Formats: sequence, structure tokens, C-alpha cells
Amino acid sequence: MRGTQFAELSAFVAVAEHRNFTKAAAQLAISPSTLSQTIRSFEERLGVRLLNRTTRSVALTEAGERLLHDAQPVLDGIDKAIGGVNSFRDKPIGTLRLNMSRAAAMLLVGPLLPQFLAKFPEIKLEVVADDTHSDIVSGRFDAGIRIGERIAKDMIAVRLLDEFRVIAVASPAYLARNPRPVELDDLHAHNCVRLRWDWDGSVQPWIFENSGRRLEVPVDGSLILNDMYLVENAVLDGIGIGYLSETLISSHLTAGRLIPLLGDWSGHLSGVFLYYPSRRQTPGPLRAFIDFMRAQSDIVPATRLKTA
Repeated sequence: MRGTQFAELSAFVAVAEHRNFTKAAAQLAISPSTLSQTIRSFEERLGVRLLNRTTRSVALTEAGERLLHDAQPVLDGIDKAIGGVNSFRDKPIGTLRLNMSRAAAMLLVGPLLPQFLAKFPEIKLEVVADDTHSDIVSGRFDAGIRIGERIAKDMIAVRLLDEFRVIAVASPAYLARNPRPVELDDLHAHNCVRLRWDWDGSVQPWIFENSGRRLEVPVDGSLILNDMYLVENAVLDGIGIGYLSETLISSHLTAGRLIPLLGDWSGHLSGVFLYYPSRRQTPGPLRAFIDFMRAQSDIVPATRLKTA
């Protein structure tokens, strides 16, 4: 149904229900003269009179009665459909699809899932753990969760985790068999367990910063893996030295299962962000998830990522 036809039909039904042009015009928020012209144009286009009207009364013709009988269920169905859409605005309801790195799924979102789903029982949540360079728009995801370096610059981003360090670590067993590295150059003599990024196929560089200096150290080793949890396990098993997120391995550092190396030399990542396309109306389930995540820790307000 085209816009003009829908407007004419709505005008006719309003007059037919009220049997009064003034009241019908008030309901439609238009002037009586505009309403009268709309009805006249509608009748001329149909080639049949729908209403008999005098200065004192309005009555339906037989054709008008038939049209009202047939049109009323259609308009009621449209009202019902619009009402159904409004339910998405009034409360968080519907499906929320999130795409995130495996680390984000394991460390940030996974532990909070029972609490979130209990608080919002009408939200259906789908989480896809994916370490490739996925496009959340073409993948029809509502949002993604990644480190800031991996997020397109035209996205709206909400910080979930502050900047964190990436450090060189080894297990006590490995250090019992090998001299502990003290300088960055000492890494050349060690078996280093390296990570190949799924998102672009490159091997993660080992970059260290200290007192304003920034150096990339070329390392080598007998093992390259494409999953940071596999790297973590290999380092725990004493295979070699790893270059891992301090957040990821914090429990191992506290328990002494992994030993930090090289003093104050470490890499840095900008933090973890929830990101989504710019839009005027954020879907209710996504807004609920953002507010829920904000309540879990000190999260900065949503900002557009600056172009590098």
C-alpha cells in the first residue's frame, strides 16, 4: 500500500468511525478542510461515493460500509504490528548477537553470562568467539568486543578494560634449565613460543617499551601457535618463553607458576572495547548489555575512536 493510499484510507476510517469531520480531523491532527479534501480525492480516485454528508451529519454509503468492513481488519493489523515493534523500545527484548575475541569471551563476558541472562530473561544472547578480522556489519552482529588496535575507526566504542601490559614470562621449570634473560638481547638465545594472529596471518611482534624507549625484538623458537591460550599452556609446560597479556596470566603470576622477565620492559595495548556501528537508535538488548557492562566496573562513556 502506497503512502497516499494509506493516508486516504486512514482518513476515511476516522470519519466513518466518528461520523464527524471535526472529530476525525482532531484525531488525525489535521485541519477539517484538509480532511475533507483528502476524502474527496479518495472518492474521485475510486470513482465511487463513500460518504453522504450534510452540514449536520455524515453517513456511509453502501460502498463506504463495504470498504469500512474490509479495511478495519487491515488497519487493526497494522496497529498490532506497530505495537509489537514498540515493545522492543519499551523494554529489552529480542536477540543480541555479539562477536568477540576468544580471550574476551573467556575472561570478560563468559563469567557474567548467568547474571546478565537472569536479569534480562527476554533477551536471547548469541556469542560468537572469533579471533579473525570479522566485519560485524556484514556478519549482522549488533556489536563486537576487541582490543582497540583491532577496531575500525568509524565505530562507536565503549571501554571495558583499561590499557594493559604484555610481558615476557617463563615457567620455573624452564628457568631451572636455562639462564634467566636480563637484557632484551638475551631473548635471542632462548626458545620463544610465538603467536600467529588469525586475523591477518602475521606472527605477533615482541615490542617492549621502557622510559620512553620502544624496541621490537626479533625472536625465534621451535613453536608457533595460533591461539594465545595454547601459548599460555606451552609456556606453563616449560617449552619456552612467552609474550603474554598480564591480564590473561595474572593468576599464574600470583601463584608463581609463571615468572615475569626483563624488569620494566613490556609491551602495551590500548585496552578492550565493546564497539558498534553509529546509529540513532541503539537496539534495546544492546543498550541493556552496555549498561550492564558499565555497572560491572569503571567504564568510560561511549566515544568515537579517533583516526590514527
